[in-house]
Amino acid sequence: MSHALQWLRSLVFVASIYLMMGLMGVFFLPWAAVSRRGALYACHAWCRWVRWSARWMVGLRTEVRGTPPSGEVMIAAKHQSFLDIILIFGAVPDGKFIMKRELMWAPVLGLYALRIGCVPVDRGKRSAAIRQMVADVARGRQAPGQLIIYPQGTRIAPGVRAPYKIGTGVLYEELGQPCVPAATNVGLFWPRKGILRKPGLAVVEFLPPIEAGLDKRVFMTRLEREVEDASNRLMKEAGFNAENRNG
Repeated sequence: MSHALQWLRSLVFVASIYLMMGLMGVFFLPWAAVSRRGALYACHAWCRWVRWSARWMVGLRTEVRGTPPSGEVMIAAKHQSFLDIILIFGAVPDGKFIMKRELMWAPVLGLYALRIGCVPVDRGKRSAAIRQMVADVARGRQAPGQLIIYPQGTRIAPGVRAPYKIGTGVLYEELGQPCVPAATNVGLFWPRKGILRKPGLAVVEFLPPIEAGLDKRVFMTRLEREVEDASNRLMKEAGFNAENRNG
């Protein structure tokens, strides 16, 4: 298939998923407005639709490996593109995110994010947001479920090094919950920016949980090693050698 044709198919696919986001958002709005379960159902339905349409529209297959957690845990994930958000959230029953406050104002997306229990974070004020999150959990105001966070703070292209931020360790220590690391290779097929979506197998893998109670710096060292090693393995499986790029 020519590059131009794949780009055109990708353009149609990208337009369709955002159109469907709006249509599903409006359709499920009455249920979502009165029930968190309604909001979660709508979001999960959209994630399933994206995975299904990606397969036949652009040749992008998706796979979730490992055991998605269902209890009260923190998921600390490698973040390469919007696709890993879709795969992780779609795989867990009660997912919620710490996310940039600006996204709260996005049409449809912002409303549903608030309904499922996402926590808005001001840029440059992440430590204050973590303290607020801990306080909210202690008071029982936040909805129960799986808190999905991105230790590197933003999308990182395959083969690029970026530090893991200590705020993840602070949250792990304060919440006293196990942490499930998650690795991915999705950035090889669905990039951080741009239209082109490449055919192949995009994978998110849930790794064995890290038990609660470790020193936060010990935890951070272990988290980074496990997520980076597993992500490099997944990317190598797809034909990309991250270690050579990093070297």
